Formats: sequence, C-alpha cells, structure tokens
Amino acid sequence: MMRSMFAGVSGLRSHQTMMDVVGHNIANVNTPGFKGSQITFQEALAQQVRGAAGSDADQGGINPMDIGLGTRVASIDPVFSQGATQITGRATDLAIQGDGFFMLGLGSDRFYTRAGSFTFDEVGNLTAPDGLQVLGWTAASDGTIDTQGAIGKIQLPVAQVIDPKVTSVVEMGGNLSSDLAVGEVHNTSIVVYDSIGTGHELSVRFEKTAPNSWDVTATIDGTAVTATPAAITFASDGSLSGATSIGVSGFAPPGADPMAFTVDLAGTSPVVQFGGSSTAEAFTQDGQSIGFLRAFAVADDGTITSQFSNGETKVMAQVATATFNNPAGLARIGSTYFTSSPNSGEPLIGAPSSGNRGILSAGSLEMSNVDLAQEFTNLIIAQRGFQANTRVISASDEILADLVNLTR
Repeated sequence: MMRSMFAGVSGLRSHQTMMDVVGHNIANVNTPGFKGSQITFQEALAQQVRGAAGSDADQGGINPMDIGLGTRVASIDPVFSQGATQITGRATDLAIQGDGFFMLGLGSDRFYTRAGSFTFDEVGNLTAPDGLQVLGWTAASDGTIDTQGAIGKIQLPVAQVIDPKVTSVVEMGGNLSSDLAVGEVHNTSIVVYDSIGTGHELSVRFEKTAPNSWDVTATIDGTAVTATPAAITFASDGSLSGATSIGVSGFAPPGADPMAFTVDLAGTSPVVQFGGSSTAEAFTQDGQSIGFLRAFAVADDGTITSQFSNGETKVMAQVATATFNNPAGLARIGSTYFTSSPNSGEPLIGAPSSGNRGILSAGSLEMSNVDLAQEFTNLIIAQRGFQANTRVISASDEILADLVNLTR
C-alpha cells in the first residue's frame, strides 16, 4: 500500500482532533472562567530511505533521504490569558484579575478553577454550583487571619450575633455660645445602651448661670439622673478651665445593670465657649445594641467582612488562591476545574494580591477567554486541511486503481 494514503489518513485524524478542540472552544464561548485550548501538530516518524555519509578524498558527502509518514498531535495546551470581566452584582461572584486559581475542596481532594460563581448554602458554607466548598482561612475571634496556617472551608455562621456593649463614654464637642444671656439653656441628646443592649435617650442640659459658668443636668428616658460635677466653667480664651468630663449615674433600667458612664467634654473635638451659635452636641458613644448578621463584602485581597444590624463590621474569613510554576501542566477534569499533575508542580497557596497572585473583584465574573475571530479562522484552517488530506487519499486511490487495471 502507498505511504501517501496512510499519511493522508494521519492528516484526517489530526485535523479531526483540531476540529474537536475548536468546537469545544466555541461551545464554551460563554462559560465563565473557561480557558480555551490550542492544538499543535508535529511530523510523524519518518522512514529513512538512505542514510547520510561523510565526504572523503574521492567523494563528497551525501545527505540522508527520508520519507515522512504524516502528522500527529504534539500537544493540546490550555491558554491562560485573562478573560473579560462581567459585572453581575452578586456579592458572592468573584473574579481574579491576574494569576491564580480559586481552591475548592471535596473531602481531602483539591480542585482549582477560575470560575468564581459561588454562593452560600443553608449553613453558611461558601460553595461552587456543584457543592464543592471554597477554601481559605477562618479569622480568629479578634478578626486576625493567619495566612500561613492550614486552609479549610469558608463558613459564615448565619446565626452569629455581636453581643451588646454597655455605654462607658459619651463624647461631646462644639460651642456653648458666650452670647447667651444668663438663664438661657442649650440641650443635646444621644442614645446610650445598657448591659442588655437596650437603647435609652440621654439628654444633657446646659444652663448659663454667669459669664463663663454653666450648670449641667441630665435625664435618661425623661428620668433625672446624677451629673457630677453639676457645673462647668470656661477660661477667658474659651477653653474649659475646670472639669473636663461629667459622670452620669443613678439610672437603673429594667432587667439590666444600673448605668454609669462618663461624658467627655475634652475629647477629639472639645467643648468650647465662644461667641456665635451654640453647636455643642453629643456626637458619639461607645455602646452598641445586639448585632445580627445582615450582609458581607469581599475585599480585593479576599477578606470577607460581615456587616451587622448595629452598624458593626467584623472580619470573618479570607479566600485563598493558588498559583503553579507550570499552569499548562494542570489536568482538566470538566466543570472548568483543574487538578494538579506531576508537571504542573505543587500549588503555591497564598492570599490574593500577595506575591504574583491577582486581586479579586467582587460582584463580577471572569468570562471565557475564547477569541471567536481566531476560532473561526482555525475552523477554516481545520476544514481546509481535512479536505486537502482527503484529496491525497483520493489521488492515492486513483493511482492504486490504475495499477490494478494495468492487466486489462
């Protein structure tokens, strides 16, 4: 049989494989996190008709004479170029801008993906669409994260609350107008919290009794409480000249401990006395009510911060990413997942934006990196290559037919 026919058959096989690769790429043009592949051909083993010979005194050198036996697929390599980012608005959708892979776990098995379409399940596990758990680090009780420690599943406790905190300091600032006449008053109020997180309205009343002198009284929920000292004074330059804080006590809310706290008049924005309007107000206090988990946000470095109903925030976890010395050596297993192989190297695990790892973009997904223009071009090349090889087979068949018909 003619070698050309077998060479044509090898060309058909190789171009059919090329069509398979191109078809797979085009089919996944809208698959988030998908990385296209490119195929490379190489010459099949050649048959040597004549070997090479060196020159001597009587004869020049002779080159080898080889006849090729067709083509074969040398490699099918993934292309890890960056895909376009699509904004989805879903807080659990994450896209990596740069190098790296999300890490997913199923028991002790590890999988890697660029598709960041995640969601929380009924117990707060951050999971992929097929239930694999997203891996990272859980924060300590004080909000610190050890990215050098072991990774595990990311879980937000959906029933978590932040304990209430009793008010211990109220800060006041602003101006008590020196233009007010003796007997005129200025009032300010703020909500303070008892030991069980119940809010109560604190009202502080300043009554001018003489130039540079003011009496201080206070009520909580309309009940008079003790204010110590009961008067404050100012120097001629408008600054406090005596007491710089007021102790408030004498209120016992139902079911909670008696309240006692300090009103700081000389904090970051101290109370002063100048001409003009009276603007003195209680602008902050350090107590809080009980906080229920309401929402969360993911930062560029993968840090997940929970937001609570009382306005507090708390760092809960951090998403881990992995890079590889040879990402092209990763093995595809479907579902846009990869696993490590002997030629990919071990995963280099770290936080996003650290080292050569890309940053995360929350509320968006990385789309497929398939270039349709290039794929359609490859489609034409594969089709024409396939057609050309069929012509080789047809021509070889005609030659064989002519050879058989020589006896007629």
